[in-house]
Amino acid sequence: MASEPFYGLDNYHLLLAVMGVVIILARWIPRLVSDREPAAAPLLLIFGATFGLMLPEVQLLPDPREQPRPWELVSELAVIVALFGSGMRIDDLRNWAMWKPTFRMLVVAMPLTIAALALLGMSLVGMTIAGAILLGAVLAPTDPVLASDVQVGPPQEGEEHPVRFTLTTEAALNDGLAFPFVYLGLIIAAQGFAPRDWLAEWLLLDVLYRIVIGGAMGWLGGRALGYVLFRLPRDAALAETGSGVIAIAGVLLCYGSTELVEGYGFIAVAVLGLTLRRVEQDHHFHVRLHDFSESVEHALTAGLLVALGAMLPVLFADLAWSHVAIALLLLVVIRPLSGWIALGGLGMDRADRGIVSVYGVRGIGSIYYLCYAGSHMEFVDESHLWSLVALVILTSTILHGFSVGWAMTRASK
Repeated sequence: MASEPFYGLDNYHLLLAVMGVVIILARWIPRLVSDREPAAAPLLLIFGATFGLMLPEVQLLPDPREQPRPWELVSELAVIVALFGSGMRIDDLRNWAMWKPTFRMLVVAMPLTIAALALLGMSLVGMTIAGAILLGAVLAPTDPVLASDVQVGPPQEGEEHPVRFTLTTEAALNDGLAFPFVYLGLIIAAQGFAPRDWLAEWLLLDVLYRIVIGGAMGWLGGRALGYVLFRLPRDAALAETGSGVIAIAGVLLCYGSTELVEGYGFIAVAVLGLTLRRVEQDHHFHVRLHDFSESVEHALTAGLLVALGAMLPVLFADLAWSHVAIALLLLVVIRPLSGWIALGGLGMDRADRGIVSVYGVRGIGSIYYLCYAGSHMEFVDESHLWSLVALVILTSTILHGFSVGWAMTRASK
């Protein structure tokens, strides 16, 4: 009987090796031309796409259109860790004037963006009402995962620039606030466009109840976790003896418990970070919590971007010129214009107002929303949605990633 060869190429080990090479190159190559923090996200996607073309049989994750669940779980974890980290970064909550631009971006710019994208989806691509609303909900929020270059620094650094403060707090809160529109798309897909049948329930449950419960659970979770970390037991508190892994444990507990009571977990973990940061505000452990969660976030993000890049040749098979038009209109016209309108009358410096309006990065959050919808219902517009979302993420990471350093140096002092 012939024996099997001792040596051979195992796809799993090949995948690990290629991922290592791609991530190292994406973080290293930008250092050859700039001393700024490397814009690795676009390179991770581009190198991942190259890998996908060269070795199509080796996949990190399955096709998200056929098996969205793995993508949903990994992107969900990346987003909730990033949202917690965004909340942890904010040193000062008491300057209410700093929150005015954030409030405007959430209640004016985001609904305008959703409406504009929905109209474009129906008019240019021929999407159903449900698919068009889902398109708006998926692409309207800025991404807390890929927006680190425009956010404030780690805890206790101080000097939070208004532009960075606005972009950080917007990214921390708008993911959860976009969820009602995801549910609206699912409701219309299931029941049809008959508002008298579902409008009251949607407003009371998906808008009011879930948002309020999400905020309340985040506040309660932050106070409880702070008590366990810093106050009990007083002579051997976890903040003095534990590791940063407690941050992930607290995030998982808060997110899971909020979802169990039908609240928005994304809002809860952002509020968890904001609330926990107020407990023993100057304690050195906050920096450790933030740094550990940021490391987990970066690892998950790198893997997801390489996996998405490897899927781009497959997802772009259905790409049409109408998708390209919508992607460019979103990034160059809709987001900047809606942001500029939202920030009117606040007396912001023109450069600051322009930067906040333009730098709404799209990324991992959009993947999660689309996978969440795909795992709950089959949409007739699914191929359009995936092609368009993948294109927007790629274009956004390239345009925003390579220009953000230049833009932030021009923000007013």
